[in-house]
Amino acid sequence: MTTVSLPAFAKGLCDDAAIFPPGLAPLAEAVPAHVRHVNAPYAELVGPLVVSTAALEELAGLVPVDGGDRLDLTVTVPDGPSAVPDVLATVAALPVELRALEVAVPTPTTATALVEALDAAGIDDAVEVFVEVPRDERRPEIIAVLPSTRYKAKFRTGGIKAELYPDEAELAAAVKAVVDARVPYKATAGLHHAIRNTDPNTGFEQHGFLNLLLATDAALRGAEEAELIRLLADRDGAAVAERVAALDADRVAAARAAFRSFGTCSINDPLTEMVELGLLPESSLPTYERTV
Repeated sequence: MTTVSLPAFAKGLCDDAAIFPPGLAPLAEAVPAHVRHVNAPYAELVGPLVVSTAALEELAGLVPVDGGDRLDLTVTVPDGPSAVPDVLATVAALPVELRALEVAVPTPTTATALVEALDAAGIDDAVEVFVEVPRDERRPEIIAVLPSTRYKAKFRTGGIKAELYPDEAELAAAVKAVVDARVPYKATAGLHHAIRNTDPNTGFEQHGFLNLLLATDAALRGAEEAELIRLLADRDGAAVAERVAALDADRVAAARAAFRSFGTCSINDPLTEMVELGLLPESSLPTYERTV
């Protein structure tokens, strides 16, 4: 199938986190679905398949060994940097390309101890490492130490409980902190829609991934936190889409260098929403989803 050239803001924006909540796709379904995604018209939208360390053993029997491209993989490491060497050894035996690690920072690991452990883990320079910055008093010191390292930041923007969603002020402060420190970041969990919204089933206030892109752009231009808060809270889909479409090539490149990607349990949902907002061509949709 022929791929469609997508706008630069959308390329590689969506990491395929199908096996994580709320999607919870079985790995045996997520792997072939990911292969379909990276061979679909919208392939440029799709980043690596994200799996947990616990899923690696099962993955060994699911990854195609012969023919085709090797599976691009991101592995989450919830046990922290001490678990990284074992993860690397396991992944090395699989027919995959390890693109990134997402490493949690267990309590009470300090910023210094985190960096020392990661430096000693033997991670190949080609593998990006995202540190899951905690939402506690260690956040400032961890962000402060990252610019002198090769490591990037990861923020959780939601979850299965309301308290797992940072409000606009907390997320704005986090974005401004990493942008000011020149630390690239990714986001994961809770970004189920392009635009800020209230989930009708749970009542949770959910951030929009396009709002986050615009907030990142604003932070890069020196905006104060109040402006970032306003952008994160904006629920006007047409207005948000218009601002995204108006970003010139330099601003898009800078924003995406800072905001690398977000994890989504459904590649089709953000794709469809961006088509509906007029930001992606309808030809990027699978044939069966196009209007007649």
